[in-house]
Amino acid sequence: MTLQEAPALQAQPARISDAELAALASLKLLDEDGIPLENAWHRLQINLFEDCLRQLWRGRTDFYIAGNMFLYYNLEQAQTLSYRGPDLFVVKDVDGTRPRPYWAIWLEGGRAPNFIMELLSESTRREDLGTKKDLYERVLRVPEYVCYGPDPTQHTKVEFYLWRLNGERYREVDANERGWRWSEVLGVWLGTWEGEYNGMRTRWLRLYDAEGQLIPTAAELLEQERQRAEAERQRAEAAEQRAARLAARLRALGLSDEDDAA
Repeated sequence: MTLQEAPALQAQPARISDAELAALASLKLLDEDGIPLENAWHRLQINLFEDCLRQLWRGRTDFYIAGNMFLYYNLEQAQTLSYRGPDLFVVKDVDGTRPRPYWAIWLEGGRAPNFIMELLSESTRREDLGTKKDLYERVLRVPEYVCYGPDPTQHTKVEFYLWRLNGERYREVDANERGWRWSEVLGVWLGTWEGEYNGMRTRWLRLYDAEGQLIPTAAELLEQERQRAEAERQRAEAAEQRAARLAARLRALGLSDEDDAA
């Protein structure tokens, strides 16, 4: 595939009847269930992915990204909570500045996520690769769906999949020679990175630009800026020291900077 910018993939609006809308208006929707994330890696991988995407799109307000948030799409699901939401989702071309306690498709102009990520575990793998994949493919029509896991700190074999809607069905996106997969929705490569994030060292799923450069976190960006400022300070200091040494040699020869300039 080429790295030319592809047309934006859009999630198809979910259709909800007037009767369902009336019933939904009277429902009290939950925004949390008190169930914690599976472990520290699970929470940190969500935070890392969100952090990097916000750095990639910093200055933009036309997208919404959330982790571990309830997502509602029809009356039956809202009543039964048979599905609560993905680990992380991204919706493009919406007001990203407005706070939301949950994402209810009928309150968002019918907008479903453009991108969803689920983190695999022994307890969720079958559902993530089965019923949830079917839901995202056939009901919500999510243009891209990613699965990654299980926790690399506990397992040597880690799976990584990216599916893209092709007509009515998902088609798995092939990896390049580095094992990365190109996301048309996000406009980046998705690939693993070995390193430390918030005190945990493992293999993380991260974002790379079209040239293969790692998209930094906010903390990494600050560190890069600190290093650039320090390098500039050292260059200025070295220039001053060279000038001082030159002045000292000129004085030893009975000359001065003014004499040399003359």
